[in-house]
Amino acid sequence: MQAIFSVFSYEQAAVNDAIFKMLDALGIEGELSPEMRVVIKPNLIMARNPDTATTTHPSVIRAVALWLREKGIKNILLAESAGGPYIAEFMKAVYKSCGMKELEDEGLLKLNMDFSAKVVQCPDGFKNHSFNVITPIVEADYIINICKLKTHSMTGLSAGIKNLFGVIPGLEKPQLHYRWPKLKGFSNMLLELAQVVSPQVTIIDAIEAMEGNGPTGGSVHKMNLLFGSKDFYSQDLFVTKLMQIDWESIEMLVQAKKKGLIKIENIEELEIVGDKIPTDLTPFKIPDSKKLDFSNFAPGVIGKIFSKVAAKILKSYPKVDKEKCIGCGKCQESCPQKIILIKNKKAVFPKKNCISCFCCQEMCPVKAISVRKAL
Repeated sequence: MQAIFSVFSYEQAAVNDAIFKMLDALGIEGELSPEMRVVIKPNLIMARNPDTATTTHPSVIRAVALWLREKGIKNILLAESAGGPYIAEFMKAVYKSCGMKELEDEGLLKLNMDFSAKVVQCPDGFKNHSFNVITPIVEADYIINICKLKTHSMTGLSAGIKNLFGVIPGLEKPQLHYRWPKLKGFSNMLLELAQVVSPQVTIIDAIEAMEGNGPTGGSVHKMNLLFGSKDFYSQDLFVTKLMQIDWESIEMLVQAKKKGLIKIENIEELEIVGDKIPTDLTPFKIPDSKKLDFSNFAPGVIGKIFSKVAAKILKSYPKVDKEKCIGCGKCQESCPQKIILIKNKKAVFPKKNCISCFCCQEMCPVKAISVRKAL
């Protein structure tokens, strides 16, 4: 079942109405009990104002917390590991900038201040034997995954599946990029992590989404929609269709389909509750790193094969704008390969050994990093 509701602003009453109807329609109340530890996992990738469409909007989190309170849930914790050190000082700044501190001040939920992690073993047959996961997620009785809909310079899409990468503690994320430098391996890692975490429900904040060079360097794309589902794999496929992006260009969705995690052949098979799918949706701009496309060079399968071969030859790399760069070192800190240097208060990007993960672009606070082609 896929719930979809049209919401035209973050005005709290409108968001509350949609979220309350959504959670009721999905039958969430029957899965809860008052003594449960409910953890909300948002997207708080960096300390950024919610109006930039970079992070989950606090109005959506507030609505979910209000609904849970009405159902008698007392233990509500918001837990996230942003793209930086997983420590109190850093996360306090993220909580405040993203509007989460207000929710705690209102008494609706607690903000996680336990910065430990626990090793969680993976099932037999996984390529990853274990994951180090932030403790609140491991100890949760019920996980509500609330992501922000965005395009993504590496994975192509940031929605329900990708949001769960935020359960990996801070600067351990680049270690997983280093271990899985290719998109195919990284996508498989994301899917294995998603199966380990297995949130009970996923809500996608797409009232104001992000297009272009996401997950942090893009621009706002007003979609005016909230999505909710217990099946976040099919949900990711569903929203990709509405973004008018070819789902077969998203490696993690291709793999999810092959693994049987996505059980539908097309979105027409989904049971839709709530509002009708809008007919005036506009295509999302894709990241610069994904714009190489020769699929029209030749028809059908041949064009797609040619496009894949050309993409390997004309690989994308990050490029720094020296005028915009402030030398903060966030790119250096996030680089899995540890190849970025700071010289004369400016970042220097060597091409050699770059794996094109675009973590540097993702974590740049001033959008000083763009994409260049090898040729």
